[in-house]
Amino acid sequence: MFNRFVRACVVLGMCIGWSAQAEDEVPRDAAKIVGEVCVSCHGQDGNAMVMGAPKLGGQKADYLAKALMDYQSGARNNAIMSAFSGTLSPAEMEAIGKYFEGQNSTLSVPK
Repeated sequence: MFNRFVRACVVLGMCIGWSAQAEDEVPRDAAKIVGEVCVSCHGQDGNAMVMGAPKLGGQKADYLAKALMDYQSGARNNAIMSAFSGTLSPAEMEAIGKYFEGQNSTLSVPK
């Protein structure tokens, strides 16, 4: 439990330290964003090893982009994801979705 809290604090601290970007600026590279922020909970390939963090690898890009937009707008409620998504432009959300869609998934169905 404490370990999850520490990880959440680290991610939140990175989000707060990240300055918001104007929409007319060139979007940051999705792999760089994933490597700087997403990796601590979701893993570089989107196959989370942290309890409670969803596996994003192999998910549909439009679903992931919509989820980020929903966190940003408040339609989805998660303090960490809301803070993180608040730093992203729509183009960056789409790029992150495409990045994770291109990763292999380790999701499996129990027998």
